[in-house]
Amino acid sequence: MMQTDKIHIEKNSVQETLIVPLYGRKMCAEKYPDLYTDTSAKMLCERLDHDFSALEARKDRFFYEFGALEAAMRQLDIMWEIEDYLRSRPNAVIVDLGCGLDQTGRACDNGTCKIVNIDLPDIIAVREQLLPAGERGKNIACDLKDHKWMNEVDGTEGALFFAAGVFHYFKAEDVKELVLALAKRYKGGRLIFDTVGKQGLKLMMSKTLKTMGIQDIEGLFYVNHPAKDMGWSEDLKVSSRGYMLGYHDMKNKGIRSLHRLLARIGDNWFKMAVHRIEF
Repeated sequence: MMQTDKIHIEKNSVQETLIVPLYGRKMCAEKYPDLYTDTSAKMLCERLDHDFSALEARKDRFFYEFGALEAAMRQLDIMWEIEDYLRSRPNAVIVDLGCGLDQTGRACDNGTCKIVNIDLPDIIAVREQLLPAGERGKNIACDLKDHKWMNEVDGTEGALFFAAGVFHYFKAEDVKELVLALAKRYKGGRLIFDTVGKQGLKLMMSKTLKTMGIQDIEGLFYVNHPAKDMGWSEDLKVSSRGYMLGYHDMKNKGIRSLHRLLARIGDNWFKMAVHRIEF
């Protein structure tokens, strides 16, 4: 029997950070179905004991629509990268770093890959109730900065790691340490993640960062010049694409021309990008 009990989300908790991206994905799937499909977002929202009225009231506002499009485009970009990797390594492990209630790994499931989701214990507790890992899956409760979680990830048949909207909250040194640790352990693996530039961090992320309790952005990770800013080792191969328009042209029904203009500004001026690092 399908479970229908509501899952309570504590106000002003780490768990509550799950709500905005989840609702954004639900909204995008409803508004732009020929661009973006997310069959689980609506179901997950219905399972959560949370008042969505404030988000509902904003869903038709121009800038809120664009924010939801950002979440959708990022997921589509990462899905493209996962599917590209699985074509040559169909039995690889796909690892969602800072997973929240994201279903990107499962959306790309080819029937033979393994899917691992990693997040803080409070988040994984909610995920376990809503999204059990499944036969080829695993949910790991751990701080990403504590690299012991790598002991539970077998990359012998290939490993693709991705972090969607996660590294903005990390110090640059923490990202560097994580990347070098992955490169040492997972030869032939790949890491996919998104960033903004310094101006993007200041102008686009400041409100979100303050909501997370981060007042000082000094030292937080941003990327203005990928080859230079991530030139941590000669063994790393770094490539980048625009976050909003690097993979898709966004010329879809219902997307306003002004949204596409903002997408171009985001990619070019605020350095919104998706990066691939090959080990």
